[in-house]
Amino acid sequence: MKNSWNILFLSFVLLLSCADENRLEEEISAIPVEVDLTRFELLFDQANEATLPGLKRQYPQFFPEQYGDSLWVSMINDTLQKELRTEVLSQYPPGGGLTVELEDFYRHLAYYFPNFDVPQVFTITTDVDYQNPIVLTDQMLVLGLDNYLGEEHPFYQNIPRYVVQNMRPGRIKADLAQIYAQRVVPPPSDRTLLGQMIYHGKVLYIKSLLLPGVSDNTLIGYLPEQLQWAQENEVEIWRYFIEKEMLYLTDPKLSPRFINPAPFSKFYLEIDNESPGMIGRYIGWQMVGAYVARQDGDLEQLLSSDYKTIYEQSKYKPSK
Repeated sequence: MKNSWNILFLSFVLLLSCADENRLEEEISAIPVEVDLTRFELLFDQANEATLPGLKRQYPQFFPEQYGDSLWVSMINDTLQKELRTEVLSQYPPGGGLTVELEDFYRHLAYYFPNFDVPQVFTITTDVDYQNPIVLTDQMLVLGLDNYLGEEHPFYQNIPRYVVQNMRPGRIKADLAQIYAQRVVPPPSDRTLLGQMIYHGKVLYIKSLLLPGVSDNTLIGYLPEQLQWAQENEVEIWRYFIEKEMLYLTDPKLSPRFINPAPFSKFYLEIDNESPGMIGRYIGWQMVGAYVARQDGDLEQLLSSDYKTIYEQSKYKPSK
């Protein structure tokens, strides 16, 4: 009988939680947001030597003065450039829903961080500049859509697999949320591994607020099986950090091992090749989640708390 009551109680709590989430999403969906989206790569593709001057006058931000018209004309007519723009058009046809997705994102941003304005949005091709797929200024957002054509696209065959796995359409909003989260989360106050872990944990938590319904593996940039590995080995990972007394170390070699994007994390053990990169970010995310749960979801408190406070008050201790 006791187990039956426990099941009923948990079901009741779950129903209340779902109802609260539904009410929140209804409130957010009512926020008025309008995204002004310009498909610049399509305008550029349709230009020619005669219409180029008019395009330059209308969008001078995309035509640095040090380059003459001959460069832009050659890019318009270049076979590879045309193929690149054709692939982008195929994946992202006009009216295909990109504006709707961006408006949904900016509604959530407005709910949690109302001080941000909605910028004018431009899409371009970047010659697959995957290190800078999105550029955000105070007034303008530029999306390099050729960086989101799908992980199996032939244009990406010479790019490392751990990078390519995130070059897909579903990552645009995740990368955009990353940029905004980094603007609201104060940088770590020192170079300790723990400080970096919790900084990235805060960023990931903010991303989860801005992108409800997006899978955890997409938020952090993992494949589903990589997230599963991190979840299944969380106890051992944490034990490793504790036993090696790494949390308060400032060794610059620790970031490439456990924080930065990489094909795998570097424990210098047999499990390395099975592990995903950025495992320190994952642990920091779990720590921040534990802290927020104890603070009843107080976002302002999270952003203002230093990493030592979060670590101590989270009472983080993973268990099987």
